[in-house]
Amino acid sequence: MAAKPSVLFVCVHNAGRSQMAQGFLTHLAGDRIEVRSAGSAPAESVNPAAVQAMSELGIDIGDQSPKILTADAVQTSDVVITMGCGDACPYFPGVSYRDWVLDDPAGQGVEAVRPIRDEIRKRVEELIRELLPDPGML
Repeated sequence: MAAKPSVLFVCVHNAGRSQMAQGFLTHLAGDRIEVRSAGSAPAESVNPAAVQAMSELGIDIGDQSPKILTADAVQTSDVVITMGCGDACPYFPGVSYRDWVLDDPAGQGVEAVRPIRDEIRKRVEELIRELLPDPGML
């Protein structure tokens, strides 16, 4: 793995789960891990309930926009984490693939998004501990 690990979060619309995961990883790991997110069929904008749920924890993902998944983004990542779109993700040798099974927050209110957000945070914290030998305070 490179000196600075690279993580790509992928979900279908790149509007909820992958955006929250990117927000948590950026917030918790800072610049110690390169982080991107993308979608196989990107939405027009980030899910407002996801934006609200993250802002409750002081993390602003409202300035993000859904991005299309490219083969280059996958190939240049050390770890690719899919969230409900595993088949749409191109495969490259040497890339570590994981599938996080999470409820889709699309069309849900913030009350339904909070438990998804909290599960994503737990998994991101585990990922940081795995990727960084000394993750510091989480």
